[in-house]
Amino acid sequence: MSANLQQDWKHWRLRREETGLAWLDLDMADASANVLSSAVMSEFAQVLDALDAAPPQALVIASAKPAGFIAGADIEEFSRLDSALAARALVERGWKLFNRLAAVRYPTLALIRGHCLGGGLELALACRYRIVVDEPGSKLALPEVMLGIVPGWGGMLRLPELIGPAAALDLMLTGKSVDAKKAKRLGLADDCVPARVMESAARIVALGGKPARRLPARERAMRWAMNGPLRSIVADRARAQAARKVSRANYPAPFAIVDIWERYGGNALAVPAGDPSALDTIFASPTARNLVRVFHLQERLKAFGKDSDFAPRHVHVVGAGVMGGDIAAVCALRGMTVTLQDQSVERIAPAIARAAKLFERRHKGDARQVRFTLDRLIPDPQGQGVARADVIIEAIFENPEVKRSLFAELEARAKPDAVLATNTSSLRLEDIATALKDPSRLVGIHFFNPVPMLPLVEVVQGEATAAEVLRRATGFVRRIDKLALPVQSAPGFLVNAVLGPYMLEALRCVEEGIAPATVDAALVAFGMPMGPVELVDTVGLDIAVAAGKALAGAGAEPPARLLKLVGEGKLGRKSGEGYYRWVDGKAVKGDGKDTAKDGLLGGLWRRLRARREPETPPIPAGLAERVLAPLLAATQRCVAQSVVADADLADAGVIFGTGFAPHTGGPLNYCRSKGKPD
Repeated sequence: MSANLQQDWKHWRLRREETGLAWLDLDMADASANVLSSAVMSEFAQVLDALDAAPPQALVIASAKPAGFIAGADIEEFSRLDSALAARALVERGWKLFNRLAAVRYPTLALIRGHCLGGGLELALACRYRIVVDEPGSKLALPEVMLGIVPGWGGMLRLPELIGPAAALDLMLTGKSVDAKKAKRLGLADDCVPARVMESAARIVALGGKPARRLPARERAMRWAMNGPLRSIVADRARAQAARKVSRANYPAPFAIVDIWERYGGNALAVPAGDPSALDTIFASPTARNLVRVFHLQERLKAFGKDSDFAPRHVHVVGAGVMGGDIAAVCALRGMTVTLQDQSVERIAPAIARAAKLFERRHKGDARQVRFTLDRLIPDPQGQGVARADVIIEAIFENPEVKRSLFAELEARAKPDAVLATNTSSLRLEDIATALKDPSRLVGIHFFNPVPMLPLVEVVQGEATAAEVLRRATGFVRRIDKLALPVQSAPGFLVNAVLGPYMLEALRCVEEGIAPATVDAALVAFGMPMGPVELVDTVGLDIAVAAGKALAGAGAEPPARLLKLVGEGKLGRKSGEGYYRWVDGKAVKGDGKDTAKDGLLGGLWRRLRARREPETPPIPAGLAERVLAPLLAATQRCVAQSVVADADLADAGVIFGTGFAPHTGGPLNYCRSKGKPD
């Protein structure tokens, strides 16, 4: 290629073929991933100037980085915005620039490989065509709502036009991503292709003048109606969908997205100042500031384990209960060979069946991939995998004597460099390590239930745990795509140490006569993903009692009603009744009275009541604050006692381990916002 056919900027490279096709590659300097920083966007304007001066036959925009297409806007720059005026200027710059791209006369195509998020997808939407490489890493999303903001660079305009308002609003309100195949099904991508033919496919589509996809007549009519006479109905349904998840007071962004689409055609700049959906209102909200804080906390957790070159190939899990079985399944999903040990094949079978359902969901029904993953999960009642494993995880019941006996056996059979880990949730590592000849080998790797869904894993350092063992354990957690939180060995570590007092206070409220549904409603209104009483039912009342001291606190006894329910065999969700009755996996939160308890009609009545939207009970003033107070105090105590290194990590752990209301920025950040010392 001759020199006059290529132009280079710091972040962009424009190559022209003799065919007239131009290739524009983004390769952000001094960065592992592409983001749309001010410098990148300024140079993009210069690129468009050059293309205006000498228009190509067609333009393909791609990434020169293996990590992905474009990860979105520069969050660091966004974090430094000091006024609503600056935020508006940032939105206006992207809006005008992408409108300029959309208006060029020559065909434009975004060749998407890897993550295409936020502003990256908005840039792709401004192109005439989109081709997505069919690989596991290719993900498309508008996740701005997760940061408490809105897609301001054209996403709210172009995505509903492209795939229809209902599908577009669903993606924007949830921030969820789609893969290459689903992008094509939705109409978001014109095609999805293997990597080996991506450039050829892009060249053919860009130069071939592929006609726009013509929808069936019925779909065209539906789109017309949704964007016209039914627009307000679509918007109202989207608001109702958002309201079932969050409140506008805590999370204004999803409601703003609906408003801006319905009333302003997706143009956030057209919303007048002072409107609840205006940019100045959204960017100035505490929620946006706190959700950006949560993003940075998550990035800090992601950094733990990145410096480890430990790449385990074989994991052995002892204990095929719900926790152990799910740990094994998650490891198999990440490509590791896993041997799962319990007393018999019959005890292991339910875990394998549960894993198969998980694999079907994750592999989206691809039977071949499901079979490959299942082949990596091997029942091992004799524990033969111990001798070959790189990581050995104990996930049996909380009995220190039994755990000590098990670890003495494991140490004798394991490879000298194998990581020996306990999934204990309440025992000190020092009390288990006494059985080992080399206590420095023991580390805690504490998962949370349900393991496939919850991102946090506490990596626990005991008094004797070797630094290399800790480093390997942290590296393992990152290899299975979890967030590692380093904690010191202490009763309950961080997450259970703060959850215990919180759940106890909720149960005390119930002892005093406040309905469980009222207690739960108060905390859900605050922003918790689940009420504390329902959480106790979900965890299991027997487990709550077994946690004993961690739940009840020093010198206190578990609540009488809790002990009574356990004595009656009412253990919560798993037994069908606890503080609530459970029907089809859902807690019934009505008045607790059945008019028909027996027979077919009784069963039908219970199912109808379970699916009925419960009336919101009146919430006594200060109830949420009362129940939260022990959690906040316990978090402060964990920092003071160096269970975690600092307040930010404590906030990160409680958010990602308990779901603590993200819009607050974490429990200690919440304390500071209320003028309370942390």
